[in-house]
Amino acid sequence: MNTYHKLTGKKMFFLLAGPCVIEDEEMPSRVAARVKQVTDRLGIPYIFKGSFRKANRSRLDSFTGIGDEKALRVLSRVREEFNIPVVTDIHDERDAEMAAEYADVLQIPAFLCRQTDLLVAAARTGKVINIKKGQFLSPAAMRFAVDKVRESGNREVMVTERGTTFGYQDLVVDFRGIPVMQEECACPVVVDVTHSLQRPNQESGVTGGQPAMIETIARAAIAVGADGIFIETHENPSRAKSDGANMLPLDLLEGLLERLARLYQAIH
Repeated sequence: MNTYHKLTGKKMFFLLAGPCVIEDEEMPSRVAARVKQVTDRLGIPYIFKGSFRKANRSRLDSFTGIGDEKALRVLSRVREEFNIPVVTDIHDERDAEMAAEYADVLQIPAFLCRQTDLLVAAARTGKVINIKKGQFLSPAAMRFAVDKVRESGNREVMVTERGTTFGYQDLVVDFRGIPVMQEECACPVVVDVTHSLQRPNQESGVTGGQPAMIETIARAAIAVGADGIFIETHENPSRAKSDGANMLPLDLLEGLLERLARLYQAIH
């Protein structure tokens, strides 16, 4: 059974989780080991998440990565060591073929979800494609992004809600969008819990966040029927090199997943 079919079995929601970016060669394996232990016990299909490069940063001096090939090799090592699929972001057409050699799922960042050439290049790799909904788009409009992937010969696509722009420095999740995208796009819908809690465009040039609301958003996502949950997690978010302000500390993930699994089972 391939990665996409494992995620659409409906016995339990699936999880995309890991650090925002590959920061070094050791930490990703430690995170993957902790998360996989919990997801195996709870029966949650797990995809390890880590960006091999961060292209969308507020400031020029922000950390972007340890080098593309080096980071992709780290992702591949996690996949092989733990026998789990991995997901990483791509930002232009050249990234698609390169990342496809190492990753099982290629993720289209929200601000690039209308980039036709990028979507087509990603689709042609044959990998599962996860398209994040633009902060500026309605849920129903995401079907056009999905259509670009399908019309390029790839049926294995899913979409991710990550909040909608609410003023200049905040985001809001419209949970009506989950069933709307499930119907309009006819594919799995994920809720990116941690990015939905970002507070972008701060005067400091460093994105803020509301990590205290992670469980609130995650519970609501499960309650309205999301197929998957996306959570960025780190051993020490205060020292994370990207998105630390809205990450979940790794030691809190197990309790959260236990509660979400009970909620999912009660609803279904």
